[in-house]
Amino acid sequence: MNKVALNTFSFFDSGNKPSEETEPERFYHGFVLGMVVDLADRYTVRSNRESGYGRYDVMIKPLDKQEKAFIFEFKVLNRDDDETVLEDTVANALRQIEQKEYAAELAAEGFAPEKIRKYGFAFEGKRCLIG
Repeated sequence: MNKVALNTFSFFDSGNKPSEETEPERFYHGFVLGMVVDLADRYTVRSNRESGYGRYDVMIKPLDKQEKAFIFEFKVLNRDDDETVLEDTVANALRQIEQKEYAAELAAEGFAPEKIRKYGFAFEGKRCLIG
């Protein structure tokens, strides 16, 4: 477990003073991260690392650069931000991936743009939409 934590998790995953605003997103982030960390035999799984102009939530890089890489951004539906449906939240997550250029790390490592998949995850309670 120590090697998994060292290679996968970020200091930001376990922040010592999470706000009410970030707390729900951390739950979903940890849930998804727990499901994909088992891919370590074929992929490098990273969480909350800097790339471009910010920190992505999860990046899954294949050990074989001919395979697809994945960037995940998690958002909890926030009705205070004029989001009324999960589709709005997914759109915001995808917009953040592009605006903050989270794929920069993968591009610098030689991944072709067509090999990079970007997914926004929108959550509201037990409901989830991935786009």
